[in-house]
Amino acid sequence: MTTRRFLLFAAAALALFLLGRLSVDGGAPAPAPAEGPTAEADEPARPTTWTCPMHPRIRLPDPGDCPICGMDLVPLAEAGAEGEESARLVLSPAARELASIETEPARRRAVERTVRMVGKVAFDETAVRTISAWVAGRLDRLFVDYTGLRVEAGDHMVWLYSPELLTAQEELLSARERLAGSGEEPSEFLAESTRRTYEAAREKLLLWGLTEAQVDEVEARGTAEDHVMITAPSSGVVIEKLVDEGAFVDMGTPIYRLADLGHLWVLLDAYEKDLPWLRYGQDVVIEVEALPGETLEGRIVYIDPFVDERTRTARVRVNVENTRGRLKPGAFVRAAALARLGAGGLVLDTSLTGKWVSPMHPEVVKDGPGSCDVCGMDLVPAEELGLVPDAGEAPGLPLVVPASGVLVTGKRAVVYVEVPGAERPTYEGREVVLGPRAGDEYVVLGGLEEGERVVVRGAFRVDSAMQIRARPSMMSVRPDAPALEGPQTLLLRRALAPALDAYLAGQDALADDDGDAARAALRRLEAAAGPVEGLGASAEEVWAEARRELGIAGAEADAAGDLEALRAAFERASKALLPVVERLGHDRAGALVEAWCPMAFDGRGAAWLQPEGALRNPYFGESMLRCGEVRATRAPGEEAR
Repeated sequence: MTTRRFLLFAAAALALFLLGRLSVDGGAPAPAPAEGPTAEADEPARPTTWTCPMHPRIRLPDPGDCPICGMDLVPLAEAGAEGEESARLVLSPAARELASIETEPARRRAVERTVRMVGKVAFDETAVRTISAWVAGRLDRLFVDYTGLRVEAGDHMVWLYSPELLTAQEELLSARERLAGSGEEPSEFLAESTRRTYEAAREKLLLWGLTEAQVDEVEARGTAEDHVMITAPSSGVVIEKLVDEGAFVDMGTPIYRLADLGHLWVLLDAYEKDLPWLRYGQDVVIEVEALPGETLEGRIVYIDPFVDERTRTARVRVNVENTRGRLKPGAFVRAAALARLGAGGLVLDTSLTGKWVSPMHPEVVKDGPGSCDVCGMDLVPAEELGLVPDAGEAPGLPLVVPASGVLVTGKRAVVYVEVPGAERPTYEGREVVLGPRAGDEYVVLGGLEEGERVVVRGAFRVDSAMQIRARPSMMSVRPDAPALEGPQTLLLRRALAPALDAYLAGQDALADDDGDAARAALRRLEAAAGPVEGLGASAEEVWAEARRELGIAGAEADAAGDLEALRAAFERASKALLPVVERLGHDRAGALVEAWCPMAFDGRGAAWLQPEGALRNPYFGESMLRCGEVRATRAPGEEAR
């Protein structure tokens, strides 16, 4: 393994060296000296400064070998070559082939992304009923004496003793006798009063939980009883038994809770970054852990209007039928929603266009106006409820580029664009505004035009060559970055220290493939990045952005189910911390190094911070522990600018 890694590093160093040489002289042989008196006048001026491709701080007046690594020196671009040309890299065709540079045009096309979520099966809250005591008494018999039993509407549930109920029955029988003899009553007022008394006594028993049949039975029997049977008001499964047999209860005391399991909810957790991809009415495919190899289909009927501050997720609800009873509330599920993007990164879903929806129960959808089957409210057009994007809201198709061509560092994203019409292959850096990522592609919201050719393979090699020549690259500082003053820098360094400790502990654990330790460390990021008093506007902007990203990274780590998800959360934390440490420095005892692994995340590459010393790759752990390269060293208290 050591020999193989050494050969890889040697090949990479050789490629960079040749790239530097060929980018200047094009790999072509030097022209033969011209004959005659005009040869000296026609010969181009030779560069006066030479540098090393691997150690750009070396500046020598004559060609030769690098005093550090022994590589051949290459001509350095003249110091005055600023402006547009300084942001470009010119290569020869041979150098382009050596660097394996490939380009693709930015194009407009429909893109789709699968949003994956996890969650659990839950009871339909609208189908849960509570059986309570409608009159005070003693529970002499519980016919349903444990949870999980299924009952049908009208089944016996409780045999209740109640003196108050006995008195109420006697009042009914007495009122009935008076009503029977009221036919001979000469006073119409007294006859009407007797009739109302009888109806009130009967209604009282009905309000206390007796059915019409039970009240009729009391009248037919002609005698009162001190016990009454409480029956099930609806069919369902007993999910809670709240009292024991023999207990005394007051009016309104809950005894059982029933749930209809024929219709269930699937409650899914969607990360904050995935919410732009979700809309009401989207189709969702659900896989249940307890039903391997099978899938269920449903539609999103509700998305929480808020985000949980601890987990940074929003609850998404899907209604599913369970007539066969195979789904169990509490079961773990995985779900996938397929989203299609329009221009501007908006989700397109036209399945509800022209439909009418209940504002109180949005799962009720009809083709025309009418009333809700659940609550009776008038249906409203889906467009008025914001469930369907307006026709002009997302015109056309989004502009997309392959993700392999985008270099992301902190808040910035850079692509390298091939300059059209150049004599030799020429590439210039372009900062772009990214929209959502759709699989292997990014939606570009600004900074790029349709048809421009973007470097999709070899972009990091081009960027490395730009860095060697001290030209603008992905690591360059934005000119509009807010300036920080000394006292603000010191305040932010102190505030950064706890978050940096948690981050480095997570880096060390991931390098050891210790998922539990990494999760425990990274989940501290949100709490560690606390508010800071006394910051100015510029410092507050920097800290607020870092806190937000660190909080999301901590929440993602807390919810991660495997090392892959933990490493994705760690990368998010790295993107938040790298630019902050670059700007502020740090107060740790030893130096920190910024390292880069070009193989992380299927060749996309990722950076990280760690203490100075042997590289410990958190993206591969023990399998490729030393893979990577050091891009910068941050000494204690050292500000990058």
